Amino acid sequence: MTSLTIGEIAYLLAIREFFSTPRFSPHVVVIGLVLAAIWHIAFLRVPPGIDDDIHRYVWDGRLQRLGYNPYLVVPSDPAVEGLHTSETRSLNNPDLPSPYPAGAQLFFRSVTAVHESAFALKIVFVICDLAIVLVLLDVLHRGQLGTHLILAYAWNPLLAIEVAGSGHIDIVCALLLAASAAALGRRWRMAAALGLGLAIAVKFLPVVLLPLYWKRIRIRDAALAATVVGLLYLPFLNHGRISIGSLGTYVRTFRFNGPVFAIFDHLAPPQVLAGMAVLVGLAVATWLRIASQELSPDVFAWPMAASLLCAPAVFPWYLLSLLPFLTSVSNLLIVVWTASIISTYVEWHLRTLGHPWGALPGWVMPLEYGCVVIAAAMTWLYRGRDPGRVHALSD
Repeated sequence: MTSLTIGEIAYLLAIREFFSTPRFSPHVVVIGLVLAAIWHIAFLRVPPGIDDDIHRYVWDGRLQRLGYNPYLVVPSDPAVEGLHTSETRSLNNPDLPSPYPAGAQLFFRSVTAVHESAFALKIVFVICDLAIVLVLLDVLHRGQLGTHLILAYAWNPLLAIEVAGSGHIDIVCALLLAASAAALGRRWRMAAALGLGLAIAVKFLPVVLLPLYWKRIRIRDAALAATVVGLLYLPFLNHGRISIGSLGTYVRTFRFNGPVFAIFDHLAPPQVLAGMAVLVGLAVATWLRIASQELSPDVFAWPMAASLLCAPAVFPWYLLSLLPFLTSVSNLLIVVWTASIISTYVEWHLRTLGHPWGALPGWVMPLEYGCVVIAAAMTWLYRGRDPGRVHALSD
């Protein structure tokens, strides 16, 4: 925990320099990217924990190749004991079938068909991370922005921890979203629509971005994307019906680091509150679409952040989908959140000491979200005292 805290503080100090300096030397950018690669390699060599999601990914991919539906098979069922490997026996929540969307499932199947291991998945996740760097470099170049801003993405500690270290499918979603936003900026409308559709098929969170695409893509593009997403579910039909696995159980019972959801948890059914979280994200995206006709990739982060803030569970890796869009001072509060959420790792630390999984210690959420509130207050005060400076940073 101490080393992670130091890393996050160093990252925030670096962010201050990135956002306040118009240009860095290309050599500095190259060295920065090399350092990021070294950090990834260091974490890549660390095996994931015994209860990480990546073991579920291996299981889901294995099931599909053996002809089973991961939305129907319960890993702890004695009838499928013979299907397990040494890695899949340690997957988390073995009493539940898979909750991941069809796009994620087919990704698991594709990777495990080449090599069935958690390490193989982590390698592909790191490749996705590298691909995001290339996409963002193109976006920064076309926007005539300093290429050093790529380090605001590449140096975020969540990447090394949750992509190279633990390995989470959210980085695939982040890549598809970054590619979609880049395509939208180039007016490649069909590619933008397909990118968003595939991102939603990997993780449901990007569905809140739909209003940002209003009148920026054609109806036929949206129809094609919807058709492709629908086709992804065909292999998982159960008697003509679409299975959702344990997604309903997740909404009803999973709780972690969700401050808004916790406030209203006893006032309304969880399904209603989850629906409200989606509506909040859609409302933010709608407001951003109406507020400006010009498209900036920065706006992609806010609807997802607003929806996550109201979600029943906010795990650190959920923020991976936001990272490609945090290369501007306009998203500074979300950048701070990606740093302050490190406090939630104390839950995993306590578990290694033998504590049962449960509610976060009482100081965690006040610290995590308090840092964001303090950053918001400081930004407001700074804006009032020196609005020209803040405007310059935003440009």
